[in-house]
Amino acid sequence: MGELIMVGDRVLIAPEEGERKTDSGLVLPASVAEKERVRSGRVVGIGPGYVTPNPEFTEGEPWSQNREAVRYLPLQAQSGDYAFFLRKDAIEIKFEGNTFLIVPHGSILALHRPDADDILGNLGDLDQMDNLEDLNR
Repeated sequence: MGELIMVGDRVLIAPEEGERKTDSGLVLPASVAEKERVRSGRVVGIGPGYVTPNPEFTEGEPWSQNREAVRYLPLQAQSGDYAFFLRKDAIEIKFEGNTFLIVPHGSILALHRPDADDILGNLGDLDQMDNLEDLNR
């Protein structure tokens, strides 16, 4: 079908769905999670960032290189991060049979970014090929 491209300061998130388990072992149904103010999920895509004027842009010098009138201030979120965001600001969409949330970058409260040691530690033995799917999330 094609690629879904985020615009501006928006972040595409694959939401965490379904039942959750508390630290004490109680299973919380999905309906309880819907009432919380903060949701979480994995960052799938990000926009180019916040639009800012380009100080190097001039219209009056035809011999100068063709420069863009705007620049983008990059976002802090990156693909693969785990984001905690405000539920009320998220917009739910369906794309190619999957449900995603589009969230403005300003609505993200916190990010968890696994470092390379965490990923390699989760792999354990290279013989355990089932864990390779965890790298793609």
